[in-house]
Amino acid sequence: MSTSQPYTPDEYKRILETALLAASDPLPLSDLKKLFDDEFDDDTWRVLLNDLRTEWSGRGIELVQLASGWRFQTRPEYQVYLERLKNEKPPRYSRAVLETLAIIAYRQPVTRGDIEDIRGVAVTPNVLKILEGRGWIDTVGHRDTPGRPALYATTKRFLDDLRLRSLAELPPLTEIERVMDLADAAQA
Repeated sequence: MSTSQPYTPDEYKRILETALLAASDPLPLSDLKKLFDDEFDDDTWRVLLNDLRTEWSGRGIELVQLASGWRFQTRPEYQVYLERLKNEKPPRYSRAVLETLAIIAYRQPVTRGDIEDIRGVAVTPNVLKILEGRGWIDTVGHRDTPGRPALYATTKRFLDDLRLRSLAELPPLTEIERVMDLADAAQA
């Protein structure tokens, strides 16, 4: 786009909409700004994106801001219908994997030893490999103690997959414990 040609706010929103619908991953604001030669202040960006979000309200798709940027996604209440189109079963994670993930999410950064102290049992390397392979945790440094153990923390992908903007949006830990207890009861 050139600044020599005037564009309306609706045209700017259609360009944003097109880019966001075509993107396979959330787009950070810095990438969205590359769409235009014109520079906007933060208030203008907020208005454009909020207007676009409002225009999509009431549909099966919504515009959301996540940890790594903006994206269109299926509204949670319609996800169950899309699941019917998939042939593969969603991955099932063991209690050890879920407990480890919860500990990392709520106590990060933590070492494998910290996780073992909290869980009261050893953490197998496979548990951490599953979470790293999913892109939900990563090594963010090493503790300055003998052996320099790795420090683990959650990633932006973890937040994106859970449809969260930040860790502050995680449910209370008591809610996680209740869900885990319900899952155990259902498997028994």
